[in-house]
Amino acid sequence: MKKNILFILLSFFWLFRISAQEGLPVYFDYLSDNYYLIHPAMAGVGQGGKVRLTARQQWFDVNGAPNLQTLNGHLRVGDRSGVGAIIFNDENGFHSQTGLKLTYAHHLLFSRNVVDINQLSFGLSVGVLQSNLDETGFTSFFPDPIITGTKNSVSYFNVDFGISYNFLEFYAHLTVQNALGTGRDLYTAQEFDNLRRYLVSAGYVFGKGEWQFEPSFLFQATEFTNEKTVDINAKVYKDVEFGKVWGGLSYRRSFDGAQFNVNGTLDDQKLQLITPILGVNYKNFVFAYTYSYQTGDIRIDNGGFHQITLGLNFLGAGSKPYDCNCPAVNY
Repeated sequence: MKKNILFILLSFFWLFRISAQEGLPVYFDYLSDNYYLIHPAMAGVGQGGKVRLTARQQWFDVNGAPNLQTLNGHLRVGDRSGVGAIIFNDENGFHSQTGLKLTYAHHLLFSRNVVDINQLSFGLSVGVLQSNLDETGFTSFFPDPIITGTKNSVSYFNVDFGISYNFLEFYAHLTVQNALGTGRDLYTAQEFDNLRRYLVSAGYVFGKGEWQFEPSFLFQATEFTNEKTVDINAKVYKDVEFGKVWGGLSYRRSFDGAQFNVNGTLDDQKLQLITPILGVNYKNFVFAYTYSYQTGDIRIDNGGFHQITLGLNFLGAGSKPYDCNCPAVNY
């Protein structure tokens, strides 16, 4: 039975290899008007500037459970440029990572007037990251040369780049994260340097009145491990006197599964997350809450993953200069 439990735990952590050691994790905070967090070409894509603060906590009853905090801001500079910055802290058990990303984006405008949007954008982020491994709590009856018993830290840099296209209510993005080899030496064992992740997303906004409906998807693939997942999203917006109220639902599923053995029976489970999201835009302020629940037989905890987003739009961001509903751009 102990072997079965150990196998289940190893399989579970194999399923959740998106950890603090692979750069900024891709969760669901991008759905709270926060696409810049995962797509550098979205820096300054609309009018004015935006600031977003997010906090995420998984499994309140589990010690060392993953948690993430991010702070990002981006701003339109002139007619064709955008700049942005992201600060994040990601913790997962004995591992943690902090990072800073600086972004420049260039926007090509194809619109023939000022009431619609037809824009192709290119973005590049340069990031400095520090990975940490706390081995002070590791104990071993026999001396193990691999365990140092200290707090180990390494710093390295990487780049993300991408392209985005916005045409009226349609948008599409392609981003490559961690494009360079990291050159990390955090562990005694040999590490792989290829952390490249590819993100493809697109969506469309239906409705011209006080109600709007926005279906979208996000596909991501990790090159070295060949892991792939897809998010299927649907959001609804309603205009009110003070701004907007909105909500939605996201479903994430992995293409790859982990096998586990229970009482001699071999089974397979794929990652599946169901995430409702609620949000309010009050004048220039944004508040959003997401709750992710993992389905399946193998789970560390019955609780879910909670995430809160606070935002501020400034210098005209959030206004409606275009004759289109463009929530990913300027709502």
